[in-house]
Amino acid sequence: MTATMTPGRVDRAGNGSRAPGEAARRKLPRLPGRLRRGGLPYLLLLPAVLLELLVHLVPMAIGIVMSFRRLTQFYIRNWDAAPWAGLDNYRLAVDLDAPIGRALLHSFTVTCAFTVLAVGLSWLLGTGAAVLMQDTFRGRGLLRAVFLTPYALPVYAAVITWAFMFQRDNGLVNHVLHDQLGLMDEPSFWLIGDNSFLALVVVAVWKSWPFAFLVVMAGLQNIPRELYEAAAIDGAGIGQQIRRITLPSLRPVNQVLVLVLFLWTFNDFNTPFVLFGKSAPEAADLVSVHIYQSSFVTWNFGTGSAMSVLLLLFLLLVTAVYLLLTSRGRKDGHA
Repeated sequence: MTATMTPGRVDRAGNGSRAPGEAARRKLPRLPGRLRRGGLPYLLLLPAVLLELLVHLVPMAIGIVMSFRRLTQFYIRNWDAAPWAGLDNYRLAVDLDAPIGRALLHSFTVTCAFTVLAVGLSWLLGTGAAVLMQDTFRGRGLLRAVFLTPYALPVYAAVITWAFMFQRDNGLVNHVLHDQLGLMDEPSFWLIGDNSFLALVVVAVWKSWPFAFLVVMAGLQNIPRELYEAAAIDGAGIGQQIRRITLPSLRPVNQVLVLVLFLWTFNDFNTPFVLFGKSAPEAADLVSVHIYQSSFVTWNFGTGSAMSVLLLLFLLLVTAVYLLLTSRGRKDGHA
């Protein structure tokens, strides 16, 4: 007669048997008591921290070191042998009397104007679409998915498509504006000249506004519907409800959203590079592309690294001031 095994007991043959879960727990290594109490979360974060150091901080440190050297194409194989330049690269970048300094200032001005327009229009379109999508109607889910399509598409595929659409002779934009609607006397050049700035803004807004739509739509879910119902009973219209309820309730969300959009847009390199190539038009010469040209086209990596460091310091300064002002505004609002 076969003996039956009971977890945690002794069978008739005298052999002990334990539950599978208990046996598996006994095989696991026992962590020190101090590590079990508070160090395990930090141990789990260690691989991510090391990867962050390798991917971001180490190249950043190398770039800072390169900015203090006269690194040109003659020292590419052994850049550590490049002569020490001190602050000469920084002086050259900010010297407005020299061509390099004036070109950098022009690029910085273009980038500021581009960022203000792209971020403002992206936030406006995203907020408006998110407010409209709050009401229940037939096909709302499909329309939300369509709105998020530009955000889901790969950047290179989307921008290349826009580059074909902006072609002068057989592009869709000129076909609609000139051939169909008759809004222009003749087809325009969108990828060269002054129109290149407008084309860049259109592509950036088309690519960024779905992110603003997604974030604002998530923030609207936390606003109680009872507030709108009470406001409607009191006679408040849609405009007053948006001004008195929606925008104040979305202030924390918008503070983070605007900062993220600003950093992404000001640093954007993929959009102008894919749209215009290595040499962007003067009207669309963003800082990111200008630094690329200074580094990899003219082969002056020391000056390009100095411009990158200056850009980093500017973004850190703007971020710190923005966070300080928004945190002070939140404290005043609670007070």
